[in-house]
Amino acid sequence: MPEPASDSPVLSITLLGAGQEVGRSCCVLRYRGKTVVCDCGIHPAFSGMASLPFIDELDWSTVDVILVTHFHLDHAAALTYITEKTNFRDGHGKIYMTHPTKAVYKYMMQDFVKMSDGAEALFTPLELSMSMNSIIPVSAHQQIAPFPGVSFTPYHAGHVLGACMFLIDVYGLKILYTGDYSREEDRHLVKAEIPPVRPDVLIVESTYGVQSVEGRDEKELRFTSMVHTIIKRGGHVLLPTFALGRAQELLLILDEYWSKHPELHNVPVYYASSLARKCMAVYQTYIYTMNANIRKRFDRRDNPFVFKFVSHMPQSKNWERKIAEGPPCVVLASPGFMQSGTSRQFLELWAPDPRNGVIITGYSVEGTMARDIVNEPDEITARDGRTIPRRLSVEEVSFSAHVDFSQNAEFIELVKARQIVLVHGELTAMARLRSAIQARFNERDEDVKIHAPRNLEELQLNFRGERVAKAIGALAQRPPKGNTHLSGLLVAKDFSYTLLDPRDLRDFTGLSTSAVVQKMNLYLGVGLELVRWHLEGMYGGVEEGMDENGYQMFRVMGAVDVKHTAEHEITLEWNSSASNDMIADSVMAVIVGIERSPASVKVSSHHDHSHHEATYDQPHPHADIPGDDNIVERRALRTQKIADFLEAHFGDVETVETRTGDDGKLILDPAMVVRIDKWEARIGLLDLTVTSSNHALKTRVKAVLEIAMTTVDSLTTSFSAMREGQNAITLGGTDKKVIGNTTPSIFEVEGPSEDPQSLAEPLVGEATTADGDRKVADTAEDASMDDVDIKPMHELDASV
Repeated sequence: MPEPASDSPVLSITLLGAGQEVGRSCCVLRYRGKTVVCDCGIHPAFSGMASLPFIDELDWSTVDVILVTHFHLDHAAALTYITEKTNFRDGHGKIYMTHPTKAVYKYMMQDFVKMSDGAEALFTPLELSMSMNSIIPVSAHQQIAPFPGVSFTPYHAGHVLGACMFLIDVYGLKILYTGDYSREEDRHLVKAEIPPVRPDVLIVESTYGVQSVEGRDEKELRFTSMVHTIIKRGGHVLLPTFALGRAQELLLILDEYWSKHPELHNVPVYYASSLARKCMAVYQTYIYTMNANIRKRFDRRDNPFVFKFVSHMPQSKNWERKIAEGPPCVVLASPGFMQSGTSRQFLELWAPDPRNGVIITGYSVEGTMARDIVNEPDEITARDGRTIPRRLSVEEVSFSAHVDFSQNAEFIELVKARQIVLVHGELTAMARLRSAIQARFNERDEDVKIHAPRNLEELQLNFRGERVAKAIGALAQRPPKGNTHLSGLLVAKDFSYTLLDPRDLRDFTGLSTSAVVQKMNLYLGVGLELVRWHLEGMYGGVEEGMDENGYQMFRVMGAVDVKHTAEHEITLEWNSSASNDMIADSVMAVIVGIERSPASVKVSSHHDHSHHEATYDQPHPHADIPGDDNIVERRALRTQKIADFLEAHFGDVETVETRTGDDGKLILDPAMVVRIDKWEARIGLLDLTVTSSNHALKTRVKAVLEIAMTTVDSLTTSFSAMREGQNAITLGGTDKKVIGNTTPSIFEVEGPSEDPQSLAEPLVGEATTADGDRKVADTAEDASMDDVDIKPMHELDASV
C-alpha cells in the first residue's frame, strides 16, 4: 500500500476487510502522515489465515492508533495476530477500546483460542495474554489525544455492551466511524448517539441495505409465539446466538414471558455457554453503561441478569444427547453462525425430528450454516461429512442490533457529513442502499458523495480548504468585528495556525525573537545639511534628532538611521529585514552620489563650500512641506498635484465647491470635474469617489486617479501607508485573505490620533472558521506548542 505524502490534504481510506462483504472489519485511514486503523476482525465463514483481513497490504509499524469498536469476533479477533505476528511493535502504535469491551474481549478471545483447531489457530494463549497488556481502555465521551494532531472521542453505539463509534480528528479533519450500531433502545442497551460535532466523513455500516425490520414489540410477540408453538408440539427449540450481546436480550425476553405463563414453568430454558457465565459479572459491573430501565432495577436491588427460569446447561457426559432425547426445552447455544461448537452439535442432533425447530435470531453471514439453513434445504452436511436429513422447522426473526434502512437513512441525514463511505455490507445490499440514500439527497439538491469501496480499493478524498488562524495573547483582547484587520506572527504547528503578537512569542511558544542590526560607515565629503537636502528630495522628508550617544541623526522612512559619527563619516544603521535592507541600499546610493550630483553643484554655488555646516534656505522641490502648522498648505499642494496629473490626461479640470441636490438646493461638496465631450466625471475631494453616468469614463478616471495617488505621494508617505496595511488578515464573513497596502485619502484627519489597538479591533481568543465554528484559546497553556514553524505572512497561502 503506497504511503501518501505527509503534508498531503488527501484522506486515504483502504478497507482490508468488510469492503462489499460482512466480516473481518478493518478500515485504514491515512491523512497528513498519520495512520489510524478501525477494527481488526476475522471472517466467520472462514478459518485460520483465510479468515484474517488483508493484513499484508499494510506496514503495521506505521500505524499510529488502532481503535476497536466492540468485542465481536468479526471486529476484534485479529487484533492479537496483528500485535504479535506483524511488525506493529516496531512502531509506536497504541490500541484503544472501551472498558466493557476490553473486559469481555478477554473472555471472548480465550474461548476463541480454545475452540480453534490446533493447525489453524491464529495465536496461542500466551500471545493473547501479551497482547492484552497493549490495550488501553477508555470511557464514552472521553477525548483522547494519543499523538499531536490526532484525537478521538467514543460515543455509545448500542449494538452490544461497550460498543462505541469513534469520532476521529486528524489535524482538524473529522471522521465518524460507526462500527456496528443500533438506533433502537432494547431491554438493556441505550441506542446509538448522534455526535454533537458534524464530521467531514461518515464511515457507516450497511448490513441490512434497504431492508426494514419490524418494531420491537411486534418481533418479541412473534418470537415468543414461535417458541411456544414448538414446545406445544413436543419439540425442542434451538436458538443459535452469540454468547454475549443478543443472547442477554433474548434471555430477558424469555424470562419475562415464562413468568407470565405458568404452563411453561416446567419447561427448562438452558443457556449453553460457559463463556456467558463468566461474562455475566462484566454485565453487572458496567450497569452504568446500560439504559435507564436496567439501572432502575438495580437501584431497587432487582438484578435483571439473575434469571428465574433460565439455567446453565449441565456439563455431564453425553449431556447433548440426553437433552435431545428428553422432554421439550429451549436451548440458547453459541456460536450464532453454527459453523461449529454447541449450536452446531444440537442442530445435527435435532435436524431429523419434525417436532423440533430452530429460530435464527440474528444476521446470517453468507457462507455460514446459519445462512444455508434459512433456505430450508432437505439435507445438511455434518461436521464429520455425514449427510443428515433436515426435517426440523426453520424460522427467522431478527434481533440483530444493526440499523435497518429507515434507521440508517435517518442517522446519515442527522450526522450531515458531505462524504459517506459504506462498509460492512454485502455487494447487492450495499449497492441498493447507496442508490436509495443518494436519491434522497438528490431530491433536496444536496451535494453529498456516497462511496462503497471494495476490499483493497483505495478511496482518496481531497479536503484542501481554507486555513484558519487562531488569534491569541495581546491580539485576543476584544470581541471581533467584521472586516477587522489583525497583524502579527503566524505560527504553524501540526497543520494548525496561530496568530500572535511578536511580544507574546516566548509566553505562548517557548521561542524567542532576535533582531539583526546592520551598520555601514561611509566617507562624507560634503556638509550634513546637503545630505539632508538630498534625502528629503528622494524620500519626501526625514525625521531629525539625536541618538543615545549624542550624535546628530536623520531617520529615513522610519527604518534607516543616518548618523553623523565623525567629521568626515556617516554611519547607516538599521534592523535587517527585506524591506529595510532595500531602503538602506537606496540611502547609500543617494549619499555616495551627492558629490557627483549636478544639483549639489547648483545649490552649493550659493554657499561657502569650505563650511560643512552651511544651511540651505530653499527646500528641495520634491520634499514634503514640513511642520504641523502647514496642514492646509500640504493639503492644497497635494490636491493641486492630483489636478495637474488629471489635466495631463484629460485636459482642463474644473474645481467646484457645491453641487445641486435632489431638492434643488446647493450642497457643499468640493470636487474636481473632468469633461469629455458631453460626458462628465465628478471626483469628490472628501472621499475621492468617482461618479459618472458614463461607465467607460468612470472606469478610466478611477484608473488614472489611482495612478495619480501613488505618483504624487512621496516615498515616505507611500511606505508608511503600505506598512500599516500589509500582512493584515480580514476576518469578516467567511473570507480570509492577505490584504495589500491601502491608499491614503487626500485630506488628513485633524485632532487626536486614534489608539492603534482600537484600530486593530483584536479578537477575544477566537477566530471564525469557514463553517461558522469558533476556535478559542484563553490561556497560554491552551495555546502552547512545541516544534513550531514560524512563517512570514507572505508565505501563507492566499486562501487563509
